[in-house]
Amino acid sequence: MVHPHFHARYTGASRHVETVVPALKAASVDARVMGTLRDASLPRVSLGELLRHDGAVVWHAHRVNELLAGLVLRVFKRHLRVVWTRHSAGAPAWLTAFLARRADRVVSVSPEAAGTLGLPSTVITHGVDTARFAPAVRSPTGEHGIGVVGRVRREKGQGDFAEAVKPLLAKYPAWRATLVGLVKSADRAWAESLGLPLAGEAHDVERWYRAFTICVNPSHDESFGLARAEALAAGCCLVTTRLNALDRMIEHGKTGFVYAPGDVTALREILDGLMRDPQRALDVGAAGAELARRELGADREALRLRELYAGLLEI
Repeated sequence: MVHPHFHARYTGASRHVETVVPALKAASVDARVMGTLRDASLPRVSLGELLRHDGAVVWHAHRVNELLAGLVLRVFKRHLRVVWTRHSAGAPAWLTAFLARRADRVVSVSPEAAGTLGLPSTVITHGVDTARFAPAVRSPTGEHGIGVVGRVRREKGQGDFAEAVKPLLAKYPAWRATLVGLVKSADRAWAESLGLPLAGEAHDVERWYRAFTICVNPSHDESFGLARAEALAAGCCLVTTRLNALDRMIEHGKTGFVYAPGDVTALREILDGLMRDPQRALDVGAAGAELARRELGADREALRLRELYAGLLEI
């Protein structure tokens, strides 16, 4: 089972591949990576080794260029099957839809993503490495972190977060807010105008989750939102916009908090209550971590994928 990674930039899809390949190995699936990823410990396969392999191969692409490469390889390898996971949420471009129709199987990461695709697909939600994103020991006293993890741009809603939280930072001086994520040059001026510290892209993002008592996901659009699952697993009190199947798993006020995208007033009211009562944030974060371990572990995703691969190879 080959998971290619032909992308220069490290994204949520990159982290997903780094998570799911070891989980598949643990589920007795011979999964390997082709391409460049930061984790040098991942099992690899070269193009030459793949072409020389006589048995069945599943090429599991995560981006359109990888999907195209798999479809080309299938011309030369009769026993190669192509799977494509769609990580985005909006309606696909015509070329994407054209190529996706030619895959042997398509995976969507949420029912919402499946609905906008317009093609038959299997819904398999992302899983989280619950060992890497484990809860930290947090105290209700002292300083507290609050922030957003993800690329800093308008669609991700950091502007809503800044507008909601800045008046509260003066009211609750024990709290520190940070934006963690890549800032592209086109977004730099806007990001700096938000008036919050910019930590940049973090390769060891788990340390930021450990530093945050509250993690906010104010995004206006997500196919799944891997950062939300990571925040839950890490024991952060997750405050997220209402977007898809993941936030429907959350019991508002018990395992997290959910509000309508763009509703700054609602977000500020939620944060005000939590920043006033850090113990409640800690309690909700602990309950969210239990939810993540029950429902969002990478082992669950690996078992679903193993079933999909097995059915595909019987064709």
